[in-house]
Amino acid sequence: MKKRMIIHLSGAVQGVGFRPFVYNLATRYRLNGYVINDTQGVVIEIEGSEEDIDEFLIALHREKPPLAHIFSQELEEAPPAGYTDFQIKKSQSSGKKEVFILPDISTCDQCLDEMNNPQDRRYRYPFINCTNCGPRFSIIERLPYDRPNTTMKKFKMCPDCQREYEDPSDRRFHAQPNACPVCGPHITLCTSDGEKVAEREEALRLLISLLGEGKIIAVKGIGGFHLVCDATDDKAIDTLRERKRRGEKPFAVMFPSIDRIKEYAEVSPFEEAVILSPEKPIVVVKKKEKTDLSEGVAPHLDRIGVFLPYSPLHHLILNDYGKPLVMTSANLSDEPIVKDNQEAFEKLSVFTDYILIHNRDIRNRVDDSVVRIIDKKISFIRRSRGYAPLPVKLPFNLKKKVLAVGAHQKNTVAIGFDDRVFLSQHIGDLETVDACSNFEDVIESLLRLYSFEPEVIVSDLHPGYYSTRWAKEFSEKTGIPLVQVQHHYAHGLSLMAENRVKGKKVLITGWDGTGYGSDGNMWGGEFLVCDYEGFERVYHFDYFRLIGGEAAVKEPRRVALSILFSIYGKDLPMEVVHFDEKQVDMLYRVWEKGINSPLSSSAGRLFDAAASILGIRQVLSYEGQSGMIMENLYDPGVKDSYPYTLKYGVIDWRPIFDALIKDKAEAKVRVSRFINTLSRIITDIASMYDLDVGLTGGVFQNKPLTEKVVESLKSSGHNVLLHTSVPPNDGGISLGQSVFSNFTY
Repeated sequence: MKKRMIIHLSGAVQGVGFRPFVYNLATRYRLNGYVINDTQGVVIEIEGSEEDIDEFLIALHREKPPLAHIFSQELEEAPPAGYTDFQIKKSQSSGKKEVFILPDISTCDQCLDEMNNPQDRRYRYPFINCTNCGPRFSIIERLPYDRPNTTMKKFKMCPDCQREYEDPSDRRFHAQPNACPVCGPHITLCTSDGEKVAEREEALRLLISLLGEGKIIAVKGIGGFHLVCDATDDKAIDTLRERKRRGEKPFAVMFPSIDRIKEYAEVSPFEEAVILSPEKPIVVVKKKEKTDLSEGVAPHLDRIGVFLPYSPLHHLILNDYGKPLVMTSANLSDEPIVKDNQEAFEKLSVFTDYILIHNRDIRNRVDDSVVRIIDKKISFIRRSRGYAPLPVKLPFNLKKKVLAVGAHQKNTVAIGFDDRVFLSQHIGDLETVDACSNFEDVIESLLRLYSFEPEVIVSDLHPGYYSTRWAKEFSEKTGIPLVQVQHHYAHGLSLMAENRVKGKKVLITGWDGTGYGSDGNMWGGEFLVCDYEGFERVYHFDYFRLIGGEAAVKEPRRVALSILFSIYGKDLPMEVVHFDEKQVDMLYRVWEKGINSPLSSSAGRLFDAAASILGIRQVLSYEGQSGMIMENLYDPGVKDSYPYTLKYGVIDWRPIFDALIKDKAEAKVRVSRFINTLSRIITDIASMYDLDVGLTGGVFQNKPLTEKVVESLKSSGHNVLLHTSVPPNDGGISLGQSVFSNFTY
């Protein structure tokens, strides 16, 4: 007896070869009906024997395409409709939009084999792709994910490509970016002022030659432009730093293969697996001591960010050049990555000698993702290409559709509905007009893609954040209610949600550089007992003044001086002071009167103070530099620590710094004792509570500290929650803000 089944699937089921897979599966099991994409996912109707339908349903999940992720499945029986064959129907574009937009996917092995085969019609074609790989999020304009809704719509497929596109048995069936040298995009090499030099294969040949001459070239990739130069060329890297005003912030390095990475870095098996993963993130690993890699790649650090080619163009460049290349985001300081050709000529000419463009437009700019491995888990520093905008699944359903606008630094935004939150790609620090404009563009894009109308908006408490001001204006303009959440509580909610915590409290350790506190001071060294209904601040580092406000964030010596004033008054140990006597007298008066010297409890700033006292760093070239250098010096063989006191919910850091100053051991021993002390503080406070302990905030990107804390807490019987889906830094704030909305209304 015939049976008919209607199957609704949601998740990452578009743009992954799902419909041809279903077509071939239905053919195998002699089933009639159809499969169609709609705005919520995929709908399948099958008709046949009950036994064949059961086998089909099992195989649907067991054999699904490797990039497909089924989020939910609904089954509905219906009377037979009398289908006589199985068809792939044209996509529907109306209705509620819930389908997942896939991230951009690195080039698959099959496409690489074809690209490297002289007999193949796509030999050395920089835009080769199929249903298993290629651009997705960076080219999509609207849902559903069909070619007319992408920036590929201007390229009319040649007969050969059209034949592949229409053949359900072909690997390129409905591969929306499908193209070849005859009908698809192509590359052009130009001078920095826009004069065309060469196209296609000749452009690649010249590019390789120019890199060998030490030139700096802007190369348009998947989600934006990179600035590219030889990673073994000291002069080229010095020139790049000078032109970009980059200071000492490390550059990421792209290598031709994992074997070449291992020549330059010590890579654990888990790190290797992440480097080789389809997402191809930048992975921070320990570099080897003696290589030809320029010291200018990562000054004063024993780690480098490494990654593999993830686009066909990258593969061609790295394979032809043969040596590692710096591949850093092409942008001015604090501005978004450049994505458009004209924008590149306007903004990048001061950095570059040449610019390699192509004529496939980038709709959504996407930076490279950056991760490191902490406690044998992925810890995001930046969640972007390869991961965004896939959602985070919540342990509950949201009551209202929410728009969360994130924080000020490392900004991401998010939309949430049902049991999922879609985080945007990395937006960055909202410090410039262009950065703020990009922030607004990303919000507009998310709302447009999902035809999303928020019912509530959530922002940070900080009144000076651009994201907060934008949210207030948007709320006033639209009448959509705005709620605000304390920064570190949002960190905690983010951690709890991604760890699927339900029905219990968690002791959240929220340590970072700064966050606006409920009392108007700058928090950052917090212990919060949290559930989804609220939080209690049970411990925090004692307040200290940030002399000069924002200036102290960039000058560890100012934080150290404030600490010294608190301990010793005017009678300072001048051997650890990095100002002259006249400056000290003036700054003491500023500190004493609290002039432009807000109170802070920040653990990140305490790292800065220690770095200054130890002579490691007095002025920062980039955020978090002092902590990163201190990581180099940590010695796990050092087991002791410094004294501290806990009293009335306050952690007194004075004994720590007094002991640090009086300690005459070498720097690496003192650094190790300082980090051990921070770990002991967490363990001691955790012992007061029979709760899971969560670690969140940018300080927990520090690998030795985090692993020391995890080891100590686990040995004392505590369950430890870490971030593995979103960054512990402010890039994860928008997830926590989204969760907060659910328990406010």
